[in-house]
Amino acid sequence: MEENKILGEHSDLFQIIKDTMELKDIDIMNYSPLTLAYIGDGIYEIVIRTIIVDQANRQVNKIHKAASNLVKAHTQAEMIFAIMDKLTEQELAIYKRGRNAKAVTRAKNASMSDYRTATGFEALMGWLYLTNKSERMMLLIKEGLSIIEKEEDSK
Repeated sequence: MEENKILGEHSDLFQIIKDTMELKDIDIMNYSPLTLAYIGDGIYEIVIRTIIVDQANRQVNKIHKAASNLVKAHTQAEMIFAIMDKLTEQELAIYKRGRNAKAVTRAKNASMSDYRTATGFEALMGWLYLTNKSERMMLLIKEGLSIIEKEEDSK
C-alpha cells in the first residue's frame, strides 16, 4: 500500500526517488553547475535510451550505437543551439553557468567548444530534473531532437 501511496502522489521521477529514499530537501541553486551537469548527463541518457529502445527491439550494440550518437557532446551542443530561442531567462542563465564552469576533466572525443556547450546543456537538464520540471525538460528535448532530425534529413 505504501508503494501506491508514493507513486500515486507524484508523477515526477525525482520526487518519487526523493520520497522513497527519504532524501533531504536542498536548495538546488547551491549545487555547482558541474553537479547539475553530472545529474543532467544521466537523466538525458535515460531519456534517449528510452526513446531508442521504444523505436525497435534491436541488438544491444545497435541500440548503444544509436544512443551514443545522440548523447555525445557534439549532438548536445547542436541540441542547445536548436532550442536556445525557446529557453526562459532562468533556463538560459543555468545553461550559461554550466557552459562557463571550469571542468577538471578534458574533452575526450569532442572539441573544447562542444564539450563546454554540452556541459551547459547537461546542467540545464539536471536543473530541470531536480526542480521537478521534467515535463519542460521533455518538451525541450523533443523540440531539439525534431530540429536536429529535420536538419539531418535536409543534408
